[in-house]
Amino acid sequence: MLDHHFHLEFDTERGLQEQLRQALLDTILAGTIPANEALPSCRRLSHRLGVSRNTVALVYEGLVEDGYLVSRPRSGYYLHDDYHDNGERMRSVIMHHESAGSSTEAPDWQRRFIHRPSHCQGVLKPSNWQDYAYPFIYGQLDNRRFPLEQWREASRRMLGGRRDRQWLSDRIDQDDPMLIEQLRTRVLPRRGIHARSDEILITLGSQNALFLIAQLLFDHDTRVGIENPGYREAVNVFESRGARLQFHEVDDEGMRLDAGTRESDYLYVTPSHQVPTGVTPECGASSGFDGATGPA
Repeated sequence: MLDHHFHLEFDTERGLQEQLRQALLDTILAGTIPANEALPSCRRLSHRLGVSRNTVALVYEGLVEDGYLVSRPRSGYYLHDDYHDNGERMRSVIMHHESAGSSTEAPDWQRRFIHRPSHCQGVLKPSNWQDYAYPFIYGQLDNRRFPLEQWREASRRMLGGRRDRQWLSDRIDQDDPMLIEQLRTRVLPRRGIHARSDEILITLGSQNALFLIAQLLFDHDTRVGIENPGYREAVNVFESRGARLQFHEVDDEGMRLDAGTRESDYLYVTPSHQVPTGVTPECGASSGFDGATGPA
C-alpha cells in the first residue's frame, strides 16, 4: 500500500538517506502505515523512488535500530507495536500543520454538515460481547451454534462448475427471481402476507428498508407511532426525515394502543420478535413481519 501512495520530491542540497528517513518518519507518526502490513521491499521502494537499493536498506535498518520498525526474517519490515495506535500522533501532526499555516484554505467540513449521525443514540454492541455469560444483544450471530459444515457444503454445491452462473450477472433493476419466489411462496404466507412478485423488494438489511420507506412516505408532517422500547435505528432514520414520533409502551401482547394512536399516520411494530426484548406476543398480532410498517 505504501509504495502506491508514498511520494518524495528529493532536494539536491540534502542527502538522500536523510530525506527518505524524514519522509518515512512523518508517515509513521501520521498513522497512515497499516499495522500488520509489510512495508515495500528495499528493491520495490528503491525502484519507485529512483534511488539505490542500499539507500533504502540503510534507512530501514536505521528505523529498526531506533525502534520505529521491526524486521521479520523472510517477511519484511513492519511497524513497531508502539506505533500501532497512532490516533494521538496523527492529531498532533494535523495540529502542527494547521499551526504552521497553509497556502490554500481547506473547506470547513464541520460547518457544512447538515445532519450529524454521531449525535444520534445508537445500539451499543461491545466488541467482546461473546465473552459475556448472557449477551443480550440482538442481531448478532452465535458462532458456536452456526452450522458451519452445512454452510460450507451448501456453498460448495451452489458454486460448483455445473451450476447456472446467472447470479454473477448484474440484474440492474430486479432481484433474483428464484429468491423472490421462495419468499413469496414459503416465507411470507407463514406470516399472513400474500404478495405478488412485483410487490417484493430485496434490501440490504432492515436499516436500508427503513431508509427507503422513510424517503418515500415521511416528512415533517408525518406522525409515526413506535414501540417503547423499540428499534433505536428506526427512531434515528425516522427522525432524520423530520417525522414526528409518538412512543407507545409494550406488554406481552405487543404495542399498547391508546387514544393517541388514531393520530398516527403509520405504526412501526416488530411483532414476530419484539425489538429489543425478543418477546413473541401471545396474540394473533405475531402473524405480521418484523419491522412491519403501514397505515394506521
